[in-house]
Amino acid sequence: MTKLVDYYFSPMSPWTYLGHARFEQIAKKSGADIRVKPVDFGRIFSVSGGLPLAKRAPQRQAYRLVELQRWRDHLRVPLILHPKFFPVDTTSASLLIVATTAKEGQAAAFKLSGALLHAVWVEERNLADIETLKTIVKEHGLPEDLIARAQSPEAKAGYDSLTQEATDRQVFGAPTYVYKDELFWGQDRLEFLERALAR
Repeated sequence: MTKLVDYYFSPMSPWTYLGHARFEQIAKKSGADIRVKPVDFGRIFSVSGGLPLAKRAPQRQAYRLVELQRWRDHLRVPLILHPKFFPVDTTSASLLIVATTAKEGQAAAFKLSGALLHAVWVEERNLADIETLKTIVKEHGLPEDLIARAQSPEAKAGYDSLTQEATDRQVFGAPTYVYKDELFWGQDRLEFLERALAR
């Protein structure tokens, strides 16, 4: 029986970026398939008590930076703590992932998601800019028509559906990995996900 992990995230989340490659390795090791599910955390926060970064208390914002630096150094991955284009509206990027899933499949969508995360946190590129998204699509050998497909009613309906699904499943933060209806919130919970997949 195939193991399935639902992957709820934002393509702008630094924590999703920090866990993305490790999650892929864990899934491959365990023989699990990943279902890529970008969601609108603005909507999710409004019903789960979460706050956008700018509205969080100063001490929480300060500690976030400490933790980002700790994890960056621990994992030995590149990460700019204050990227030029953060935060930005990730609707277009999320719709692009949805469209990629529909046309090219989960593996292509996962790869694109990693590229978008890297674009924010390493390359300081603007995910709200359509020309930037076109360039990233081209760089990764994906069909150019994905940009148009991302603006279709089908892609928007898919994004709305994923966001509602995440809300119904009690998802409240990014990244969240769901295996057998058990939630694992945060890249620092990947070890627990790995144990669950090994059972």
